Amino acid sequence: MNKVLIFLFLLAIVFSCKEESPKPKPKAYLALNYEEPSYDTLNINCAYQFLKNKNAHVTPSKSNRNCWININYPNQKAQLYITYNSIDQNLKELLVDAQKLPLEHSIKADEIEANVFEDVNKRTFGTLYEIKGDAASQAQFYITDSINHFLTGSIYFDATPNYDSVLPAAEYIKNDLRKIMESLAWKK
Repeated sequence: MNKVLIFLFLLAIVFSCKEESPKPKPKAYLALNYEEPSYDTLNINCAYQFLKNKNAHVTPSKSNRNCWININYPNQKAQLYITYNSIDQNLKELLVDAQKLPLEHSIKADEIEANVFEDVNKRTFGTLYEIKGDAASQAQFYITDSINHFLTGSIYFDATPNYDSVLPAAEYIKNDLRKIMESLAWKK
């Protein structure tokens, strides 16, 4: 009888201690929901104009260069630095500088994707560089008419570069960069 009681006791212990095995938790993703952008024309006393996100704020550049501006994205904690140069037999130098700038991020970048932009009717030609990885800038562009005007833009975040963390904000602002390039018009 002792053996039967011991057997039942051990059997009760084995079945009473049965727990489900631990399961890994699903991956969590940062959910940043930004307001749908709406645009109005940035019409300043410069040789260019374009559509600007109404949620972004324009300030003059600290460089004191004519028609250089900063577009601040407070919700994304980012700045878009816009520079303008007149072409004076220096198109090649301006192009080399604009194409060299994204390559400076290649040390930290995993990939740099160049998207060519061209609108013959508006005489706007350029390239948008999308920089993937822990680089300081996630996107840069240049756009020109190849005769008189040359505009560049670079986006920088007010944070240590961490691609996974800034990705939602970077994608939001890259859409604005596309809108700027598509809507850009040179003033006569």
